[in-house]
Amino acid sequence: MDKYTGKRLDGRYEIQELIGVGGMAMVYKAHDTIDDKIVAIKILKDEFLGNEEFIRRFKNESKAIAVLSHKNIVKVFDVSFGDRIQYIVMEYIDGITLKEYINHQHEIPWKEAVHFTVQILQALQHAHGKGIIHRDVKPQNIMLLQDGSIKVTDFGIARFSNNEQRTMTGKAIGSVHYIAPEQARGEMTDGKADIYSVGVMLYEMLTGTLPFEADSVVSVALMQLQNDPKPPREINENIPEGLEEITLKAMRKDPKQRYESADAMLDAIEIFRKNPSVRFKYTYFVDETPTKFVASIDNVKSSDPEPDYVDDYSEGEEVLSSSRTKTVVKWLTVAVSVMVIAALIFFVYTIVQNVVSTNEIASVDVPNFVNQSYEEIKNNKAYKFKFEITAKYDSSQPVNVVLAQDPAAGSKQIKENATIKLTINSTETKTQVPKLKNYTEQEAIEKLGAKYFNYDIQRVTSTTVEKGVVMECSPQEGTTQEIGTVITLIVSDGPEPEQVAVPDVVGESYEQAKADIEALGFTTQKATIASNKEAGVVVGTDPLAGNLLTKGTQIIIRVSDGSKILKPLRQKIDLPEDEHAQITVTIYVDGQKVDESSGVPYNGFSKTVELDPKGAVNNQKVVTVMIDGVKYETFVFDFKNQTVSRTYINTGYEIKEGEESSEESSEEESSEESSEEESTEESSEEESTEEPEEPEEPEEPEEPEEPEEPQEE
Repeated sequence: MDKYTGKRLDGRYEIQELIGVGGMAMVYKAHDTIDDKIVAIKILKDEFLGNEEFIRRFKNESKAIAVLSHKNIVKVFDVSFGDRIQYIVMEYIDGITLKEYINHQHEIPWKEAVHFTVQILQALQHAHGKGIIHRDVKPQNIMLLQDGSIKVTDFGIARFSNNEQRTMTGKAIGSVHYIAPEQARGEMTDGKADIYSVGVMLYEMLTGTLPFEADSVVSVALMQLQNDPKPPREINENIPEGLEEITLKAMRKDPKQRYESADAMLDAIEIFRKNPSVRFKYTYFVDETPTKFVASIDNVKSSDPEPDYVDDYSEGEEVLSSSRTKTVVKWLTVAVSVMVIAALIFFVYTIVQNVVSTNEIASVDVPNFVNQSYEEIKNNKAYKFKFEITAKYDSSQPVNVVLAQDPAAGSKQIKENATIKLTINSTETKTQVPKLKNYTEQEAIEKLGAKYFNYDIQRVTSTTVEKGVVMECSPQEGTTQEIGTVITLIVSDGPEPEQVAVPDVVGESYEQAKADIEALGFTTQKATIASNKEAGVVVGTDPLAGNLLTKGTQIIIRVSDGSKILKPLRQKIDLPEDEHAQITVTIYVDGQKVDESSGVPYNGFSKTVELDPKGAVNNQKVVTVMIDGVKYETFVFDFKNQTVSRTYINTGYEIKEGEESSEESSEEESSEESSEEESTEESSEEESTEEPEEPEEPEEPEEPEEPEEPQEE
């Protein structure tokens, strides 16, 4: 049995059983004894309590779900982020994951797959509307209930829009089979990354297979970046063509070519549900303006037998025929309008760019590369251009020399980084990708250059491959590719830096704390702060103790300067002159009697009260002096500011001349309160008694705008 089963959290949640284990947390079934219901509690694993990244993810999940309220998103009831345990209390879902269902069913009927996809998209539409991107949509995070409804869970790596980005490291590719290409590249992501993941899930439900499979996660990530998936109908011919188009559009590599939003994908599915024989005929083109797509919907039914589908949404044939015609005309009109507007924008943009660029980097004449060796051109650092290579063979010319170039030499002026097309004399326009694995990055780049390939570098952490060594490449070594093809090199970045917990040095001297921290491989910096601790004593660190950090990280040691240490205060109390021979003097501190003297002579008597700051409420103590049961004086001992101030004096007595308290508070400042309290006390005296009354806690009087003269009896 694990450490939590059978225990009660915060006196409320009785842990019943472990129902799931994830990468960073364990999930338990529990009974909420206050609301009398079954809940699920996700508890962060002990080994991650000092890990900032995992704590951030865990808190992100609670923050993300807390702002969401949708029938297809798991609800959060409570959270707790203590030092020793961090957990999230969620609704308990009695069901299985969509992944388990797919594995059991293998292929899911397309109607059922559409039913699930619609619910997932509705949940994501709600989340995106709140500015939350899930970023880990996969069937393992979709719970399927017995009634066919679904719940989206696990917002652990969700983020609020434009809040952060994520890179392709060993940690980032945990969901590599469903991750969007831009997310794998470490680029900024938006809701279209979730759309891609939904497309992959729909593909898997319809075909029973994932679009990309390989021996390693790195290879799968490369396929996500480079390869196109096999059309679903080649795997399962029963999939309607329109649904295949929806699936592949959601999985486009370029985010601009996917659906603009979950709502847009829902619209397409709704059109398909009304007419399963619909064809969208999505087409994609690239021009100088951002990539766009033009969608054309063909509602004309094919000669194939009509699918076995009961259309709950169908309408009359006349209405449908009219709708088809209007839809085609509408889309054609939109497409033409978009192209015209795009052309105008591009034309204006080009003119503006030409005008602006005149004051930028100086232009140079196009150099003459014809008859030069491509190897020499490539190694000449004076040529700061990009080269696009094509191959052509001319037996009268040496191999590897430039046969032609575009633009031609001297034909125009160009700037640095401009692209020049070179035609290289070669017997082959294609060549094999050389062996690259286990070579250093520089060696691999040189080998690719010798074959006229271009390259791109992706770095990933690895504990098995030395830093700077090629682990994989795409396209793979040994395959035949056009020269000039970009070969992606996956290069080891070595193991993740060793992380060490920051030690707890609170209470130590600075010298000892510095030695303890630096012994673990950290650097230190001293910061002196105002504190009520003894001067020179460490009161904290930044980051806090327990955090796992990379060696070499600087730790700030916060040291007390002792300036806020509270000290005892004294106040001399002088008794007034009076004709009586004896009195009874009682002293109260915060309403508690601390001293009483009977038979005290009036004349020539004084007493000094000394108070210690310990136990002071808000660093203050209130002293009340009573004479024969009547309040005489009130003082406030302010230990924080190291002052004693009189806040009340009974003006029915006189202070001996020359012996008034040294404090600045005057009788005038409290005259209003004095008059009110004196009236009350005189009334008490008349009714009273032999025993002195316990004084009430004196309140600080409001300072009058203009002090009044003290009243006389």
